[in-house]
Amino acid sequence: MTQEQWERLLAVIAGELVEPLPVGFIIDSPWLPGWAGISTLDYFSSERLWFEANLKAVQRFPEVIFLPGFWSEYGMCTEPSAFGSKCSWQERELPFAEKIITDIEQSGDLAKPDPRTDGLGPFVLQRLKHYQSEIEQAGHAIKFAVARGPLNVASFLMGSTEFLMAIRTNPDEIHGLLGVVTDYIVDWLALQVETFSSIDGVLILDDIVGFLGEEDFKETTLPYLGRIFGSLDVSVRFFHNDAGGLVCAPYLDQMGVNLFNFSYQHMLSEMKALTNNAVALLGNIPPREIMAAGTPEEVSKSVRKAIGQVEDRSRIILSCGGGMPDGVSSENIEAFVSAAK
Repeated sequence: MTQEQWERLLAVIAGELVEPLPVGFIIDSPWLPGWAGISTLDYFSSERLWFEANLKAVQRFPEVIFLPGFWSEYGMCTEPSAFGSKCSWQERELPFAEKIITDIEQSGDLAKPDPRTDGLGPFVLQRLKHYQSEIEQAGHAIKFAVARGPLNVASFLMGSTEFLMAIRTNPDEIHGLLGVVTDYIVDWLALQVETFSSIDGVLILDDIVGFLGEEDFKETTLPYLGRIFGSLDVSVRFFHNDAGGLVCAPYLDQMGVNLFNFSYQHMLSEMKALTNNAVALLGNIPPREIMAAGTPEEVSKSVRKAIGQVEDRSRIILSCGGGMPDGVSSENIEAFVSAAK
């Protein structure tokens, strides 16, 4: 992210009206390898190809704020791998972390990993270290510490269905599991900040939150995410949950979140009301149906529709209702940027 983009992001979060409305996209391995013409496996295994794909994107679309920017990641495997999950890799598919908890009673045996040595975390940091100077020479900086959220990680460790059921059947064990996972995430984020002094933001991604009712959310999510967002003294506290459901929206400010990316199923005006306009919103164009499968004309129409839904255009960054999906063309991104102007 360039300094000018960072300052625009801070202005939006502060409630300043930035015109034209900024455009920002979460980009990572679902979209970048295919768009850059390389395999998913090459993207993960070659530091050079990873860097070149990210550099190509920021140079091709200089008007766009790409978040978190030069994201060093291994799909959903980064955090689960630290706990011992087996990671399966495919040439052109995203990797998958297999569960390690087959009985809820096993959760009590889970030890907190060391992010300096365990799993793929050290490789994430080394990749950024190796290319930090090239990133900075391109006019960008490493601005975000990034982690999957505690429910997301826990659901990989024991399976999504099993985890969600255990919230009701075994609440004590679930709290123990989420406590250990949260401790690790806090350490992992702190290590990233310690490693790169330029970091002034945190991004937490957790779609499992969208599958909970309000009481379960307040009991099993609010305290852990609140602790994570409160663990760092940073300017941008960015939360991504693009699963259907509005359960977390009224509590974002309480959690410490000041930037939110949410499901395309919910209108910007709806989110403004639910958050009392206290949180900057990143959205809200359908990612697959419009950004990936639509024509440039349909993208433009969808962007204009989203803008037309809100009277107050402060605290808005136009984007997808979720991360950039596989298959989005350059023409559709250009149409998006043009419509935003």
